[in-house]
Amino acid sequence: MSDFRAGFYGCLTARADALFELTDAMLCADGPVKTLVDLTLTSEHRRGHGALYDGLNRGRIEVGRLRAELSGLPLPRAADGRIVLAVDVSPWLRSDAPTSAERLFCHVYGRAKSTSQFIPGWPYSFVAALESGRTSWTAVLDAVRLGPQDDATAVTADQLRDVVDRLIAARHWQADDPDILIVMDADYDVTRLAFVLADLPVELLGRIRSDRVLGLPKPPRMPGTNGRPPKHGPEFALNKPVTWPEPQHATTTETTRYGTAKASSWDRLHPRLTHRTCWIDHDGDLPVIEGTLIRLQVAHLPGDRDPKPVWLWSSRTGATAHGIDHRWQAFLRRFDLEHTFRLFKQTLGWTRPKIRTPEAGDRWTWLVIIAHTQLRLARPLAEDLRRPWEKPASPGRLTPARVRRGFRNIRTKSLLPASAPKPGRPGPGRPLGSTNRQKAPRFDVGKTELRDLTIKERRERIEQGTRPPDRVVGPPGEERP
Repeated sequence: MSDFRAGFYGCLTARADALFELTDAMLCADGPVKTLVDLTLTSEHRRGHGALYDGLNRGRIEVGRLRAELSGLPLPRAADGRIVLAVDVSPWLRSDAPTSAERLFCHVYGRAKSTSQFIPGWPYSFVAALESGRTSWTAVLDAVRLGPQDDATAVTADQLRDVVDRLIAARHWQADDPDILIVMDADYDVTRLAFVLADLPVELLGRIRSDRVLGLPKPPRMPGTNGRPPKHGPEFALNKPVTWPEPQHATTTETTRYGTAKASSWDRLHPRLTHRTCWIDHDGDLPVIEGTLIRLQVAHLPGDRDPKPVWLWSSRTGATAHGIDHRWQAFLRRFDLEHTFRLFKQTLGWTRPKIRTPEAGDRWTWLVIIAHTQLRLARPLAEDLRRPWEKPASPGRLTPARVRRGFRNIRTKSLLPASAPKPGRPGPGRPLGSTNRQKAPRFDVGKTELRDLTIKERRERIEQGTRPPDRVVGPPGEERP
């Protein structure tokens, strides 16, 4: 942990002492982080609140070097020794910040009864390594903020490629190791990501909607048949059992949380692609991307006695029955990342500060990731400082929140590279009775550039020789210039 703290301090090239002590104050504060000013009252933060905001607004972090430091740390693995990565987006909601730039409409669930909402905020894409078994620990490796002009699929592909390249450079993956498994939810285009990342030693596993229609392998061409050979086989509709052939594998597993889990798999199924959205610029015929379809049905879920089946699609074919069980169990471990997001927001105060600029938000996000990484490194060193009504836990089963309670005792034995603050006087501030005459600019919310969704739109743009005017697009049904 001392080596990592030294590497983290070396990545701070401006306002290093203020940013480093801010991270320690976040880890050693009593209770959840409510405001940034409260962190300046801790003994670990020896500077005033002016230095704190100056570090967030004008500090500088070498993010590339910091990502390399994270990739060089010990990496958790699955029970079979395989590296399992999870990618997901978590929003920093900023509905009350009209002067903050580059906000998008974030799709949020659970804030209203049985409905979803679109709330302005900064969405961040996280990549984390997962452990085996039921745990709330993950190893966050990267974070990227999605901007108004970004294509989410393209940004995710570049992010995953960089993470895998860094893991290979750190020798976490060798040539004879199994492929790295990447799990994701239904919000991602797993087929497009599998096509773009086909040159990497990765296997993508994602949930797909229950109303999708896939294609079975094309039948063999019989001698003497005339006409053009078919490109796709019969349709496989997920919501129509009459279109399902016999599965190649069917397994039954008894679980303590979900009851009896039944998994069925079909090999060499592919989605039918069209020249729209992300495939509109593809030259030539669209590829046939085959994979393994998995249907998972559990007996019960917490709060739901009649759960619906979950459909998963893997970018690898020829999976065995044992491999099918490993895949759906790894997908269920993806929900461990939700515990990390809850720790970020409720304990470490990731979304608490009222920061104006997105650059300052990126710095604060990386400080939260570094704080969580130090908790993971201090995990075997922490003692169980439990409250009287909490159950005892073994040292290896402490949650991140319990490790944080004792981090103040661990910090004194680790490296403390920050120098003592220099004496100074506070500035005069704004004269009494004067008003602010330079109002902050206000920014619209949403996308500032739209892609062509159909070939017709693209042809019209090429024929006219001009781009369509920039438009700000909000939730579906709300579009304004």
